[in-house]
Amino acid sequence: MTLSGHAVRATVFLSEGSVWNGRLLHREILERALALGLAGATASRGTEGFGRGSTLHTDRLESFADGLPIMITVIDASDRIHDFLSREEALIAQCVVVLDDVEVFRSCE
Repeated sequence: MTLSGHAVRATVFLSEGSVWNGRLLHREILERALALGLAGATASRGTEGFGRGSTLHTDRLESFADGLPIMITVIDASDRIHDFLSREEALIAQCVVVLDDVEVFRSCE
């Protein structure tokens, strides 16, 4: 899908160890975004971070390497992003989701 002009970027923050029905949560989110036909989504692994538990997770110390942050970035038209988030409310219930208005300068096929 080619996207240009005004769009919304949804960033979903979760832990790499998070699961949904026995599957990795970040993988489930990506697959559902793909199935819905959203313009694009990327999962990125953070090297350090902390969340509600206020425990720093880092890839520098093997004993703290579990639970590293994952950020999933999804960009599409506002109505499509909001529809996706509404459909997947149960899936993302334990995640932090941030929305930003963005301007798409160039979109690749």
